[in-house]
Formats: sequence, C-alpha cells, structure tokens
Amino acid sequence: MNAAHTSSELDLWSDHWLAIVEDALSRWISPQAPAGLGEAMRYAVLDGGKRLRPLLVLAAREAIAHGMADAAMDEAALRAACAVELIHAYSLVHDDMPCMDNDVLRRGKPTVHVQFGEAQALLAGDALQALAFEFLTPEPSAVADRVQARLCRLLATAAGHAGMAGGQAIDLASVGMALSEDQLRQMHRLKTGALLEASVMMGAACGEVTLAALNGLQRYGRALGLAFQVVDDILDVTADSATLGKTAGKDAANEKPTYVSLLGLAAATSYAQSLLSEALDALHSTGLTHTHMLAALAQRVVNRNT
Repeated sequence: MNAAHTSSELDLWSDHWLAIVEDALSRWISPQAPAGLGEAMRYAVLDGGKRLRPLLVLAAREAIAHGMADAAMDEAALRAACAVELIHAYSLVHDDMPCMDNDVLRRGKPTVHVQFGEAQALLAGDALQALAFEFLTPEPSAVADRVQARLCRLLATAAGHAGMAGGQAIDLASVGMALSEDQLRQMHRLKTGALLEASVMMGAACGEVTLAALNGLQRYGRALGLAFQVVDDILDVTADSATLGKTAGKDAANEKPTYVSLLGLAAATSYAQSLLSEALDALHSTGLTHTHMLAALAQRVVNRNT
C-alpha cells in the first residue's frame, strides 16, 4: 500500500474513532461538578487536540485483536483511550500555568488559567487526573478486574515521578543549562515519551499478547514517543503560533534545551526520520498482522506540520 492510500485509510479510521472518543469524553466529563469546576474541566479537554494518545490505544488494541470483535476489549480500550487523554489534558493545564511555562495559548484558545483563573485551573487539572482512573475502574463493567488494574498501573507509572512528572521536573531544572544528548533523551522519554509509550501498552493490555509482540510494541512506543518530541522541537522554531495552536518560539525564549539547540535543525530532522524507521522496524518484529494503523500514525507524527 502506498503512502497516499495509507494516509487516506488513516483519515477514515481516525475520523471514525475520534467521533467515538469525543462523544465518550463529552458524556463522561460531567458539567455538574460544583462551582464551575465542570465547565473548566470540559474546556480543558473537549473540542481540541489531535487525540494522538487515544488513537494509539485504539490502534494497539486493533493490532492485538486480529480483527476479532470482543465487547470487553472494546470497552477497556475506549476507557483507556479517554483516560490517557485526560492525563494529557491535565498535564497541559498545569504546564501552562504561571508557575510552570506561563503560556496563554493552547489548542488555539486561551489557556485554562487565563479563562478561569489560576486556582480553578489547578483544581481542574487535579480533577481530570482523578477522573482518568475513574474511567478505568467503572462499576459494573465487562472488563476484568485484572485488566483494570493493569491499565491503572501503566497509566499511573507513565504519569508520575518515573514518567511525565519526573520529566517535567528535569525540564524545569534544566532551563539555561546545556544538556548532553543522553540527558536530553532521558528528559523527553519521561516528559513526553512515557505517556505515548503507555498509550500503546494500554491498548495491548486490553487483551492477551505474546511476549515478543509486547516487546516490539514497547520499542515502537518508545521510538515514537521520542520522535514526537524531536518534531515538536523542530516545529517550535519552524512554525508560527497560528499553525501550532500554541505559542511558537517559547523554548528558545525560555532558554530550554531542545534537539534543535543541541543538534541543529538539519540533524534533528534526520534524527526524527531515523526514529520513524526504528518504530516501523519494531512493529515488524511483533509478528502481528494488523499494525498498519500504528505504522500510519508513526508516519503522521514524524511528518506533521502542527
């Protein structure tokens, strides 16, 4: 299948699942939370974002399911897809606040603390984080307790000190510092890559999979997670704010170490392509026959312009 056909197929597949994810998020994030909190939570999540992490969950679930229908797997995957998006959204709410990156634009609209105030933004992020784990543990549910526990562990590990929060701490501590390539890679594997890798592994955790396939999917997720951040660093210096939907040039303005500042633009671009090759090779090693959407998502991540 050529690249054009793959892209067209991905468009159809992603449009289908994005509509389902968006509907679930809209239904499950209640506007009834007290004192306007529900409104801030919904503002932070709905009607914006690429939803890459949910799509990775669903594509990985499809890869291990071999095209077979299974109601419990479907429920687990949809809930995992929505839960990981809530963790991502909460991290953006907190990341944009004045005590962190102090940004005013996200997904083409004012950031949550600009729209609702700092205290409400802080609480909205806290509530979204908790709600993610409610999504994974519904009662009653067709999803087995062991699958729910596995999903919770994957998401908690990726979001906490050994993942996203730890990477953010390194990022804040590294402003104005010159990091080595190894140090920069570790920071981004935690800050950005951990949640992307976890998205793939959560999709796989919705069913049963061989160890070889699991290892290949993990290597795919790890390469893709790093590639995403490399491309993000590139876009921060090559795209404008209107295109990105967030403030361009913030990394340089804040003296943050990036792949572009460390390697240069051409080398960073080349590195992103090599990570794409690594991700695709990892998919091939799984022996799974339904990985084409995962492959197409990787290609879209690396070749995107927003």
